[in-house]
Amino acid sequence: MKQESQFFEGRDARLLYVGRRLNDALALEKLLTESGVDYGVEADTYRGGVIFKNDRIGAFFYVLPERLEHVREILVQNGYVPAPDEERLPAIGQA
Repeated sequence: MKQESQFFEGRDARLLYVGRRLNDALALEKLLTESGVDYGVEADTYRGGVIFKNDRIGAFFYVLPERLEHVREILVQNGYVPAPDEERLPAIGQA
């Protein structure tokens, strides 16, 4: 279920996925909720584009480290490509 930033306060939330399109982000929220996963999501910027690179806004999904591998498997089984493992970001609300 979608959690507020207080749920992750003082914990090392891990980046799970960056939704670059609204439809993808909404579909992933539905999948995670139906799978009983506690997750956080917030809008943030990322660098995108091939020829003309610019900053874009996406939906950044986070989970707690102890759930990361299990939730990554859910994503892969449903056609999503999770964020690389080495990508560690501060907990939601601490950036």
